[in-house]
Amino acid sequence: MQTSDSYRLRNYSYFLFLGLQKSARVKELLKKLKKYEIQIRKAINSQMQGDFHSIFKGTGLEFDDVRPYQYGDDIRTIDWNVSAKGHGTFVKTFREEREQTIFFILDVSASQFIGTPGQTKFDIAKEICGVLALSGSKESSQVGLICYSDEREKFIKPRKGIPQAYEIIYNLNRLEPKSAKTNLNKAITFALNSIKRRSVIVMISDFIDEGYQHHLKSLARKHDLVMIQVSDKRETQLPKLGIIPVLDKESKKTLWVNSSFGDFRETITSHHFARQKSWLTLVESTR
Repeated sequence: MQTSDSYRLRNYSYFLFLGLQKSARVKELLKKLKKYEIQIRKAINSQMQGDFHSIFKGTGLEFDDVRPYQYGDDIRTIDWNVSAKGHGTFVKTFREEREQTIFFILDVSASQFIGTPGQTKFDIAKEICGVLALSGSKESSQVGLICYSDEREKFIKPRKGIPQAYEIIYNLNRLEPKSAKTNLNKAITFALNSIKRRSVIVMISDFIDEGYQHHLKSLARKHDLVMIQVSDKRETQLPKLGIIPVLDKESKKTLWVNSSFGDFRETITSHHFARQKSWLTLVESTR
């Protein structure tokens, strides 16, 4: 007897869940995600019910309601029967249920692994991605994942359902990037070429790179872009320790610096704030 696809999916999800349970690290992450998710769900449920919806002005869609006419509205949407009652001009609104797709783009270059063990930038990014993937799945959204360094490290096609969210969490915890380098431009270009339908793109990175701004603006025009920047204080708040070795995790080069010399630490901090200001300007330009 031929096994159906749905049966395979249920069995795969079941064994995947058992695999997650056996991993103490993943189990702890799921416990933490569940706590965060409950808090987020309370906020979401007070503002949004059911699946994602979009409001359209047009014909051939399901009638939803009427509202007062506003300058620029298509005159073909005017509800003449309601308007004839003498309380003003009203237009019809139409509602269409659409399938929402959410794609996570995660920077998994070596700079993401800076931080306290268990609380690196990548650990924080995994938690954010896990919470949003679970929340999106419970809202019947399709959820997908792209992990990138300077090459594609992981690609999971978008699907609906809670098992998909757990698969994303599982793969993030097993991921061992092949490359240490960063190339956000390649990551964005891959997303532009791979994601055909308009989607919600959640990009999580420290955004420490050059030459990606043009393609990022193209991504924002094509999709609904959400940018989440992760950082670690040790990148900008160096203590006075004298001459110390500083490792560039991407190039694997060690540089000896005098952290107590003159305005060295102030220069590092100023450079950080200048970069932050530039990044915030970029964010504003993508809206």
